[in-house]
Amino acid sequence: MATLGFIGCGNMGGALARAACKSIPSDQVFLANRTPEKAKALAEELGCRVADNAAIAESADFIFLGVKPQMMADMLADIAPVLESRETRFILVSMAAGLTIPRIRELAGKDYPVIRIMPNTPSAIGEGMIFYDCSENITKQEEKIFLESLAGAGRLAPLADHLMDAGSAVAGCGPAFADLFLEALADGGVACGLSRALALESAAQMMIGTAKLMLETGKHPGELKDAVCSPGGATIQGIRALEEAGFRGAVMNAVIAAWEKSKGM
Repeated sequence: MATLGFIGCGNMGGALARAACKSIPSDQVFLANRTPEKAKALAEELGCRVADNAAIAESADFIFLGVKPQMMADMLADIAPVLESRETRFILVSMAAGLTIPRIRELAGKDYPVIRIMPNTPSAIGEGMIFYDCSENITKQEEKIFLESLAGAGRLAPLADHLMDAGSAVAGCGPAFADLFLEALADGGVACGLSRALALESAAQMMIGTAKLMLETGKHPGELKDAVCSPGGATIQGIRALEEAGFRGAVMNAVIAAWEKSKGM
């Protein structure tokens, strides 16, 4: 059975470690973090093991690189001698925005097998959207093991390396955009007299249900929107207000701004 090592236990590294522990035995998951206390706390929560960067680089089958893009060069330089001396096969799994597979290989010093992933925070509860791309020297069996190991994270979909920044702008940054919309919906409910708790709960459940309705029916969101908008009704007036405020343009601009930032990293 494959072992997974996470170098970096921040929001995304922690989310994927939680997901991995749903699919494989927790004692096959190793955690390292710049602040060791964070790795220790997560390990105690999940029942997995604490290690350091060098130990993970030396022994893990899948080495998840969960550090910020600007820290990747230094971290890979530190473990490069360990990777160089390994006699067993391993795969680097990068989740750093803006760093392509060739760039990860360049920083690591060799054309190692690499899987680049773009996960999002809902992966922590099994509702993630994770894009991935494999370097040419990843076998089908290794890809299968990787997908099985992260099955508890949610949906995994292949995406070409050059489109990763676009996918991240939608699914990776999208939770923050959705949270902003959710908060605004709840604020509107409070303005109309709902309690804060009820407004938040109803807005959140509405978003969950609407997203599932689209995924399970396969209907275009425009069609689903039209089904709610009765002639002369309240919903179409709300849609009119959103359109007057430039809602769709603002959301598109948010995605494009995130995409441009990722490309420039």
